Amino acid sequence: MTTSTKIDSATRADILAEAIPFIRRFSGKAIVIKYGGNALEGADESAALISFAQDIVLLHSVGILPIVVHGGGPQIGGLMERLGKVPEFRDGLRVTDSETLDIARMVLVGKVNRDIVGAINVHGPLAVGLSGEDAGFITAEARNPLLGFVGDVASVDPTLITNLIAQGLVPVVATIGSDATGQAYNINADTVAGAIAVSMGCEKLIFLTDIVGILRNRSDINSLVNRCSAAQLDELMDNGSIGEGMIPKATACATAVRHGVTSAHILDGRIAHAALLELLTEQGVGTMVTKS
Repeated sequence: MTTSTKIDSATRADILAEAIPFIRRFSGKAIVIKYGGNALEGADESAALISFAQDIVLLHSVGILPIVVHGGGPQIGGLMERLGKVPEFRDGLRVTDSETLDIARMVLVGKVNRDIVGAINVHGPLAVGLSGEDAGFITAEARNPLLGFVGDVASVDPTLITNLIAQGLVPVVATIGSDATGQAYNINADTVAGAIAVSMGCEKLIFLTDIVGILRNRSDINSLVNRCSAAQLDELMDNGSIGEGMIPKATACATAVRHGVTSAHILDGRIAHAALLELLTEQGVGTMVTKS
């Protein structure tokens, strides 16, 4: 659910003024924003997508270079059920046979990607949808034969998105990759977002999800970790503070900041304009991970 708070004119002006040094700092810098499939579900789906698209357009308008990576797990599961196919999971990962792969491609490339591109392009001809299969962008390799066509990122060639950004466009990436034979694989979107951020030497990697951020105690929403190092994040994963669903995000954050990304962030994408609040205000709204 998208949440918002009414603010008075003076407060609104203060927020805009506070954003100025952050706009100057990040202008000309590339950032990866991963928009989770969970953020696209629910009664406020349309409002959430409109809010997200506005954030992307505003960032682009002030000279920041956003790259959008999206998931779609809930939508894939929903279509499978409508088609009478029962989802199967192993260790939290969807077993993907050839029919499930076709469904994943239809949902990610043909539905979710188009929805995000369309929402951004309401504001002008800015967004271009693509998948990892395009122009050898993401080379994949099989993760485990028992999982079928579930892949890992073998390599990322940033040439395609570098060229799109140079043309003033916003890449919107569906996370299907292919191997050297052309076989397609569905790849975890968190992993892809991290790999793209590293390959591009991005300033920031941002995950918009359906929780407030990293919690020291999973059952206590007030135990939010506002800032931590990669080593501290590793400790939280090792001691079980970070649950299974958050591990790919946490791992991607830690890996990214260790490989040149300045900072990584995990935010509650249900908060209206969460990305703007995290990027352009001093306090932020989620968890920020740095190398040290």
